[in-house]
Amino acid sequence: MTRAAEATIDLQALQYNLQRVRESAANARVISVIKANGYGHGMLRVAQALSTSDAFAVAKIEEAVALRNAGVAQPILLLEGFSDAVELALLAQHAIDAVVHHPTQIALLEQTPLARPLKVWLKIDTGMHRLGVSLDDALTSFNRLRACASVADEVIVMSHFANADDRNDPRTASQLERFYSAIAEMDAPSCSLANSAAILAHKESHAAWVRPGIMLYGVSPFIDGVAADDNLKPVMTLSSKLIAINEYKKGSALGYGGSWCCPEDMPVGVVAIGYGDGYPRAARAGTPVLINGQRVPLIGRVSMDMICVDLRSLPTAAMGDRAVLWGKALPVEEIAQCANTIPYELLCRVTQR
Repeated sequence: MTRAAEATIDLQALQYNLQRVRESAANARVISVIKANGYGHGMLRVAQALSTSDAFAVAKIEEAVALRNAGVAQPILLLEGFSDAVELALLAQHAIDAVVHHPTQIALLEQTPLARPLKVWLKIDTGMHRLGVSLDDALTSFNRLRACASVADEVIVMSHFANADDRNDPRTASQLERFYSAIAEMDAPSCSLANSAAILAHKESHAAWVRPGIMLYGVSPFIDGVAADDNLKPVMTLSSKLIAINEYKKGSALGYGGSWCCPEDMPVGVVAIGYGDGYPRAARAGTPVLINGQRVPLIGRVSMDMICVDLRSLPTAAMGDRAVLWGKALPVEEIAQCANTIPYELLCRVTQR
């Protein structure tokens, strides 16, 4: 028996969402972010579907090289940059752009001759406080890169928002102000600021390059939104099927720990999916599951391979019926709330099986 659980990827929805990016930031070039295996959707298939992107961005050098080996010709940006001369040589060999976010990387570039100059993106820390040179060091860092023989002539300047997912958070405007103040002193040909949330909510951040991530996959980038709010189409549908329907007496305790007891005699369905497939173990009782298009609640603990659902409201349910865990008719944003996490994590944690 093959596993019933499957993730179905709608490549046309992916392409539609890229068009939404272009509509929202009409004057900017688009770097499609496809790190973490394309947010769990399959990096190579995502890159092929998004072939009209102006560039791609990944987090790991292995991802970047895999894209080049697959024939991707667009610029590829390595968001976490490099750490040693071996990685630098590999980036130069495959013509991969790199983010420079620390003074030690600038020193390494100054000390390492390369077969071809590397195109770099200087990251400035404007308030995220994760990666990036300080505002005080931004101009010096930019000038050092411009003077470095191992760096291509064009040095693009970038930063990253910490709170753009909250439309009302004033810290995004503060970061914008700091960034534009910093680059005013530089002879920077272009810059990049906007993530998915900023693309949709902060037009003043669009600049020359935008970097959409989660919105490409049809998920709202906002803390209080769903895809439909911004006319996005979900790309992934996670589904399985009912493999058992059992009748239990009032008071029967279900599953590991017996954390949920039947309030009356009732039918309980078993769906072949669990945390071994990437469905969140933290999903609480009451999390919706679609059986034949009708919502029924999750009951009991999520197991490695199975979950239980309350079928009292769906007496016509039968073994083999399709169960949707998230997708077009059941927003992944809602499931994330029920599991006290974010949609990004749910998508990235879907396993190969």
